[in-house]
Amino acid sequence: MTWTMWAALIVVVGTVWALIKRYETRLVLLTSGLIMTILSLDPMAAFEQFDKSMTNNSLIIVICSSMGFAATMNLTKCDLHLVSLLTKPLNKLGILLLPCCMIVTGITSLAISSLSGMCAAIGPTIVALMIRAGFRPAMAAATVIASTLPSFWSPGSSHNGFVAKLAEWPVMDFITYTGFRTLLISIVCIVFLTVACFIFGDFKKGGFENEGVHKSNVELPEHPNVLWAFAPLLPVVLLFVIAFWFPNVKMSVATAMLFGFIYTMIVTRSNPTELIKKFFDGMGHGYGSIIGLIIAAGVFAAGLRTCGVIDVFVEYLKNSSEVAKLGAAIGPMALGIMTGSGDAAGFACNEAVTPHAPEFGMTIPDLGYLAIVSATLGRVSSPIAAGVIIIAGIANVSPLEVIKRSLPVNAAVLVFLYFIS
Repeated sequence: MTWTMWAALIVVVGTVWALIKRYETRLVLLTSGLIMTILSLDPMAAFEQFDKSMTNNSLIIVICSSMGFAATMNLTKCDLHLVSLLTKPLNKLGILLLPCCMIVTGITSLAISSLSGMCAAIGPTIVALMIRAGFRPAMAAATVIASTLPSFWSPGSSHNGFVAKLAEWPVMDFITYTGFRTLLISIVCIVFLTVACFIFGDFKKGGFENEGVHKSNVELPEHPNVLWAFAPLLPVVLLFVIAFWFPNVKMSVATAMLFGFIYTMIVTRSNPTELIKKFFDGMGHGYGSIIGLIIAAGVFAAGLRTCGVIDVFVEYLKNSSEVAKLGAAIGPMALGIMTGSGDAAGFACNEAVTPHAPEFGMTIPDLGYLAIVSATLGRVSSPIAAGVIIIAGIANVSPLEVIKRSLPVNAAVLVFLYFIS
């Protein structure tokens, strides 16, 4: 190994430390990438990668339109109507309430892309409902946090768009290709968490004394409007209907989001001026937060490339596809746990390693999917993740109590995915 590789490894260790310390993720990745390109005497590589990532048309269209639509859902409260409608039928189900709540939360994750936003929206209802039914608060919180895997069916997911771009596939083709695996790991997660509930003794008729739930400032509508509740799901439903029943019709994610926007404006009778402002504000926020993170991860990967780290790593992985799979499975999850961010872990791994998948006997969609699921499972297994902290606060328990229940389940789900990939 050359001295630049050793220097790059020191920078990587410093990067992980800075992320664990909760420094601004984009700043950390950009700075680390720039330092590595300077050490390699090729600083322009960082700026060239910045320009390339900044103008990635397909990603910008998918992510910004989805974030714009999500912002309008938040403004009109249609997302809360969906949560209220889904949670109403769940009373008096006993132990079966746990899998039912996971299904409801999973459906909600399709409509609310942010983990923190989903926990804040559905958390108070699900946690309070489960505690009243006899579940321990920590298990109620774990139920919410472990139910995000169905979000990989969402065409608006930034990770789906990113891997699809690497594979040069339309995003709906990638979702169709991985859809059955998403269904399987979602079912496995429900089964494993239900088993964990029995192992921890977290369900008892009559409930547990002196364990309560914190009130939330998110008020769900008492009488949800069905038309409003359907609005967050319309783009997803529209894209799946077109893909499966009208394959000759081509519809982009942005077009589906605009149809959803128009439908929302009609059924809620919202002020068009305020709604369109919110839509474009959301698009801008999506570019700054998610595209910004993708840009930063690209610069970081460029630094690793100029130092020769990626070439050495890829050469090593060429010798065994199993080692590549193992790295894609363990690496993003470990980084997600340490940093509390699934985005940083998933984008960094897929930017640096996944494009080389054919060189070690795998396909880009398979390796990319394994990495993004691993990163997501790592995020929801981290006691410092914002969503975990929010749901633990709602349940009035320590984040570590939640993680004690969700981490073994998430690890088992990852092992299952590893063997079926």
